[in-house]
Amino acid sequence: MTKYQTLLYYCYSTIENAELFATTHLEFCKSLGLVGRIIVADEGLNGTVSGTVEACKTYMDTIHADPRFAKTEFKIDDVEEPSFIKMHCRYKAEIVHSGLRDPHIIDPTKRTGIHLEPKEFLEMKDREDVVILDVRSNYEHSLGKFKNAVTLDIENFRDFPEKISELEQYKDKKILTYCTGGIKCEKASALLLHEGFKEVYQLHGGIIKYGKEAGGKDFEGKCYVFDNRVAVEVNTVNPVVISKCFNCGKTTAKMINCANPECNEHFTQCDDCGWAMDGCCSEVCKEHPRKRQYDGTGYYVKVPQQINVNKKGRADFIEELRPVTAQ
Repeated sequence: MTKYQTLLYYCYSTIENAELFATTHLEFCKSLGLVGRIIVADEGLNGTVSGTVEACKTYMDTIHADPRFAKTEFKIDDVEEPSFIKMHCRYKAEIVHSGLRDPHIIDPTKRTGIHLEPKEFLEMKDREDVVILDVRSNYEHSLGKFKNAVTLDIENFRDFPEKISELEQYKDKKILTYCTGGIKCEKASALLLHEGFKEVYQLHGGIIKYGKEAGGKDFEGKCYVFDNRVAVEVNTVNPVVISKCFNCGKTTAKMINCANPECNEHFTQCDDCGWAMDGCCSEVCKEHPRKRQYDGTGYYVKVPQQINVNKKGRADFIEELRPVTAQ
């Protein structure tokens, strides 16, 4: 019987006093025993939370009871244990960092690409007049992407706007955008329309929903997620592994963070190289004095670490990345 769930969701909706909302919402989540990461901005909510089935239901019911968030769609995964260690809810300028803050240019509540349900996306994606566009970052699409998708060399979604010029050759095509849960496509598709692309669509609910409702057909590899799971299976129809070990080139689906905290690079690494390199991407990182202990997972969480005692006799703390205990 399922004991825990992980919820992925977003909602573009104006929040008055969003900074105060973030503070009170954090306390509400903690009262339910939830863990996760939520971003609150004037433009809406973006979150992944995890907890017991009962706590998750209470959370979803509460969100839906608020008129501002009544249309929020939750992607629900049953999990064996909570997908986070702590609960964070922070106020930021945007719920997904794009640098596109001019509502006269980009406003997902007014104009975006046409939303395609997973089965509609599946039916359209292989047509000759269609281009599938991945709007995610390099480390995400290197782990998994749709077959024949166009990918962009971007380290972060905020780099997407400057890459629009590389897509000019596709202006006479139907553009089908996709991302993990749909949130990046809301702004990416709106920007494409603003830049003169005529037919722009987006995969509603993203890769996660596509896996649940269309079997994940032709999604090659795994889907990167922003929690302790790191990557999840999507394709139950024709799965393949496409990612390669950064060090030796062997096919592997395992993604880790470099054990050198000053590098902390996301990259794929096979188990053999993981142990040989001590969880590092290079010999330089392997010899770094602050290198973290590698336990085979390559995943590290932030925990408080005392670094000094101040003049008032109280300890000052920093957050130091430490490895999660292997399960």
